Amino acid sequence: MMASFWQGVLLAVLVAAMPVTADMKLDCRPDYVTLVWGEGRNPVDPSLLRLGNCIPTSLSGWEAVFNVGFNDCNFRRLVSGDHLIYSNDLMYISSPDSHILPFTHPVVCSYERPQDWYPPIYEPVFNTYGEGEMVFHIGLMNDDFSGPAESTSFPLGSFIPIMASVELHSHQPLLLLLDECVAAATPELNPGSDLYPIITNKGCLVDSKTSRSKFEPRQRSSEIHLSLQAFRFAIGKEVYLHCQLVAWDPVGLDNTKKACNYIKNHGWELVDDPAYSNLCDCCDSTCKSRRMRSTASGKRGLVKKAVLGPFTITENP
Repeated sequence: MMASFWQGVLLAVLVAAMPVTADMKLDCRPDYVTLVWGEGRNPVDPSLLRLGNCIPTSLSGWEAVFNVGFNDCNFRRLVSGDHLIYSNDLMYISSPDSHILPFTHPVVCSYERPQDWYPPIYEPVFNTYGEGEMVFHIGLMNDDFSGPAESTSFPLGSFIPIMASVELHSHQPLLLLLDECVAAATPELNPGSDLYPIITNKGCLVDSKTSRSKFEPRQRSSEIHLSLQAFRFAIGKEVYLHCQLVAWDPVGLDNTKKACNYIKNHGWELVDDPAYSNLCDCCDSTCKSRRMRSTASGKRGLVKKAVLGPFTITENP
């Protein structure tokens, strides 16, 4: 559970900015939030309140209660400096004949970043790079992954098609995986960089828990296709995707070498063989690493770091 890793609640902020006065309480817990809206001078219909895309968990008189996890209701996640921040919007959907105007209200929970987690310093390399008999590629693609993207601008909520691949030449067949990916507003990372986590925990597409992002069915073992739903992080600014690519022995998959989608109402699923989805069970805890073998001892794969970008995410018209 998240409580094992994102410990120490640092801040819970609920800023009032609406045309009504109400008694509001926000309680930020390690892996969920409780928001209570009470009666004010101009009481609203609590059934018309929404937290992200969630309706109230319970209603009583003029009171609405939301008791939801951060993986629900379209919560946004951001790593900034020493903080892990979850944000959302409390919205009131006013009826046309109501004297109370619709409003949107920010909801933010901030936690201390785990002491043992820091963004790695990635090499500022782009698109293509090699290692001996292997040449790696990563790039933005068109909608059906048949060619390069014609634009590097993507509206919020649309899909950003991304393909990573490895040319093996005379090397034995290997499976291409995306091990880790985070978005940042800079081509280089440092411990103070603002980050949007996308793939963590050795191949877990954590963004698929709160969006429609997904690894697509594999066409070739040497390629992996990612449909990434455009997110709110750094809207209108240049965005860079910092990833770690892994070319690995296809018969050597384990819980540290995998590609996992989160399927709503089902759970984590292994892209390459759903029958072995138990390899993804650690996605909600910790997928422990193993020390890689050296090239001299016949290692089973290769890990390479890359940066994709820049591209931009724009507000919907």
